[in-house]
Amino acid sequence: MFRHAFYLLPCIAALAPVTASAKTDPQIEASVQSVYPALVRIHVVAEEGGAGRMQKQRASGSGTIIHPDGYILTNHHVAGRATRIVVRLADRQEVRATLVGTDPLSDLAILKIDKKDLRDPNAPLPVAKFGDSSALEVGDVVLAMGSPAGLSQSVTQGIVANTEMIAPGGSMRLDGEAVGELVRWIGHDAVIFPGNSGGPLVNLKGEIIGVNEVGIGSLGGAIPANLARKVADELIATGKVRRSWTGLLVQPLLKSSKDAAGVLVGGIIAGSPADKAGLKAGDIVTACNGTAVPASRSPEDIPVFNRLLLESPVGSEVKLDGLRDGKAITWKLTTTEREPAEPREKELLSWGITARDLTQLTAKQMLRDDNRAAVVQSLRAGGAAADSKPAIAPGDLIVELDGKPVTGLTDLVSVSADITKDKTEPVPVLVSYEHDGRNFLTVVKIGPEPDPDKPGLVRKAWMGLDTQVISADLATALGIPGSKGVRVTQVHPGSNAEKAGLKTGDLLLKLDGTVIPSSRPEDSDVFSSLIRQYKIGSEVALNVRRGKEDIVIKVPLVASPEGTSELASHVCDPLEFTSRDLGQADRVREKLPEDLKGVLVSAVVPSGWAGLGGLSNGDILLSLDGKPVDSIETLKSLLDELEKNKRTPFVMFVRRGITTRYIELEPTW
Repeated sequence: MFRHAFYLLPCIAALAPVTASAKTDPQIEASVQSVYPALVRIHVVAEEGGAGRMQKQRASGSGTIIHPDGYILTNHHVAGRATRIVVRLADRQEVRATLVGTDPLSDLAILKIDKKDLRDPNAPLPVAKFGDSSALEVGDVVLAMGSPAGLSQSVTQGIVANTEMIAPGGSMRLDGEAVGELVRWIGHDAVIFPGNSGGPLVNLKGEIIGVNEVGIGSLGGAIPANLARKVADELIATGKVRRSWTGLLVQPLLKSSKDAAGVLVGGIIAGSPADKAGLKAGDIVTACNGTAVPASRSPEDIPVFNRLLLESPVGSEVKLDGLRDGKAITWKLTTTEREPAEPREKELLSWGITARDLTQLTAKQMLRDDNRAAVVQSLRAGGAAADSKPAIAPGDLIVELDGKPVTGLTDLVSVSADITKDKTEPVPVLVSYEHDGRNFLTVVKIGPEPDPDKPGLVRKAWMGLDTQVISADLATALGIPGSKGVRVTQVHPGSNAEKAGLKTGDLLLKLDGTVIPSSRPEDSDVFSSLIRQYKIGSEVALNVRRGKEDIVIKVPLVASPEGTSELASHVCDPLEFTSRDLGQADRVREKLPEDLKGVLVSAVVPSGWAGLGGLSNGDILLSLDGKPVDSIETLKSLLDELEKNKRTPFVMFVRRGITTRYIELEPTW
């Protein structure tokens, strides 16, 4: 089996220079002299959240001066997170630079030289010009120019090997952005090493036709100049790139499709412009604003269509033509502005965390109604958040602090600052946060820095809620010092607990008149154990504190839902995947509609037919070759029929997270 060596090129390495024989070629020599003086070596101090701190590190890369005012084009992964930038020009002058703007989706960034640092601030800077990357053809001679750290600028020669290269096996991600959604690299065999990132790929006319970014095996990958020029112009003009978002997720046409044009709609984000326009999974889009969409037969074709949507003006109306069930149809949608995949994180030293805003799309993926929260990005061991009980963890959402709502990172920072102002000791603060969709309370002591899965249950009595222990600190913070019991973190939809009127946040203090003996973290299973001791069909009375009101709620107990180990399952040996029926816990966790029928994919062998086709753990299989899959028994019958008839290819339709996708398998039975 072949393995792909896939790597970014941000740091130190040596490049073989153009050979003496190449210098005798006037065309090559002229090309070098056109761009070589505009090369710069870039040194940065960058920072990134990790272990509860904004961790700083040194890095270096390459860039090119593209404007007389001193604007430099480089990669986002070289300088996009830089807090300090120094560039060294071809004539060995070292000058400061600032980050004008950065774009993780295209992996491009613009810097600007402080011309006051130049020996002669009025002297003109050498500038390289862009060429037309769409005119490139396989076999064209190209020159890769770069300036690895500690070395002078250097040049290597090669040819174009591929004009539509994408990342093998999926997209490369930078700050959460899938670069492959937008970029098709120019593949070439000019020798490049770490340190070449951001340097130009040059044609024999002495024009920039690409920006070197990655190495894949023996090939280099460069971002096409036509895309780079567009992004650079926008970054210089406004400091950022605005793109349209539609919520439309597309994929190549299925191999079984007989459509002669277009892309396949694999899924739609609920509530998105595409959803409001009426697009559905299975539609074929054949034109965008009058531009025909050729038949997309492979992943390499998808970025072309994505650019049509992404580059539409934000807020504009987009007209899509296509087919539904073979019949022509037109949709009109109004785009919204695309959010960054991961907003920039910030350090909260007194908490021992780094945190960021929650995007609307991430909120949807987390099955939330809104994005009013701050996300914990990383946690420092021994910090205030890590020492809280229950402890806050990376990925948790902070929604309330000291009774004040936290709608985002700004709120978290400002409220924390108000609480800790003029304090000399850590302050215990009541924090409401969400973990895996459940709401918890904890006490975090913020302020000046101090000196340095359960086994499945048998079917017993059950009421349908999840709880957390009311610790001594939590009881005091809630105004019930010395009390024991549990706090409701989630009420299962349709359960007797919901029917009886229990709510998230209720404090359960007594069970049938007896205090619930839970006050320590190790008591987390006490309440459920007490409930399981009752007979199925009996009724319990709960003493509940809701706000400042004490009430008694009676709840009939029913048999607990089947545990995961009790659900029907099936191992499909030919396709090498395992699935099982959906359980109550699955429906609550994923907030699945009651009428949704399907089976849960619980294991996939990566090298098996299912894995190679793209089936993933956690997928919910909805249909097989257009036939609904409502249970494991149905799935077994359909798979037996496929194997008997040696059907290939065939199509699975799955739910993955908040959207859907078609998966085409081509097994050899």
